[in-house]
Amino acid sequence: MEQQQLQELLTKLHAELEHVETVDESTVAVLAQLREDIQKLVHEGDAHIKEPEPVSERLGEALKHFETDHPRLSLAIQHVLDSLARMGI
Repeated sequence: MEQQQLQELLTKLHAELEHVETVDESTVAVLAQLREDIQKLVHEGDAHIKEPEPVSERLGEALKHFETDHPRLSLAIQHVLDSLARMGI
């Protein structure tokens, strides 16, 4: 059940990312990393991602980056983080 819910949340997050108008290089970089992370989670799952910085940490950083200017995107990121936490990821 959690895996299916995570898939739905990732799909919603991806849709929100598509609506963000990028305005600076920092935002472009954060968006690119989020898109890459979402693709990896959707296709491979977190267990297969072997990187120095966990996806949940990058999502947390993205949450801070977007919370002021993009509240809907921030909310979607928070839902994904909550789901990952419930799954122990």
